[in-house]
Amino acid sequence: MPLPISGVESVSPAFTVPTLPSVSLSSVDEGKSFAHSVTGAVDGLREMQSESNRLAVAAVTGDLNDIHSAMIASTRASVTLELVAAVRNKGVEAFNEIMRMQA
Repeated sequence: MPLPISGVESVSPAFTVPTLPSVSLSSVDEGKSFAHSVTGAVDGLREMQSESNRLAVAAVTGDLNDIHSAMIASTRASVTLELVAAVRNKGVEAFNEIMRMQA
């Protein structure tokens, strides 16, 4: 006799996804809001990298029981760094294109 199949239970997330700070355009003009967003993203990246470094040191010294959290933090910091670099590169490309159009 086959065994009955039970329902699948919900899975809790392994970690929370960081969000950028929200900026209201009514209180700040557009130039400042863009600068605020970029500054917030860089500050978030800096925090992720320091957390990754802290967990890596804890893993190497044997103070960390769960190596998965160190790997997740390291990967999150790496992917965020790639994203910030890509946004910076696109911004530089856009600036150069505008300069070429004005010449």
